[in-house]
Amino acid sequence: MSKALFERASGGRHRALSAGTTPAEHVHPEVADVMAELGIDLAAVEPQLLTRELAEQADVVVTMGCGDACPVIPGKRYLDWDLADPKGRPLAEVRATREEIARRVASLVDDLDRDAGTSQTDAEPAPG
Repeated sequence: MSKALFERASGGRHRALSAGTTPAEHVHPEVADVMAELGIDLAAVEPQLLTRELAEQADVVVTMGCGDACPVIPGKRYLDWDLADPKGRPLAEVRATREEIARRVASLVDDLDRDAGTSQTDAEPAPG
């Protein structure tokens, strides 16, 4: 959810990667359902393992409660978003998680735009 919402919010101005410390084989159906409500298709997304190499590519590493399992890279900015895992939760709760992630992503994109000296008005319009 976070990567797709970040890509939508940033309109191509910033790049996102997504990985987990214990990735599932596929996106959870309840996550796919609530994202489809926004016109975002996650059917082809394959969850991947968070590795040190992936974390090294990031300027900001956003974690969601992975604790000691997350690689720590000196000099990286870390944000931990304490959010409930949507797996197996009712759709109303997954929607609430989606909206909270969207809110946090929007704030992060604003911060990144400020750091980069860009804004939505400086960029090409985001598709969809």
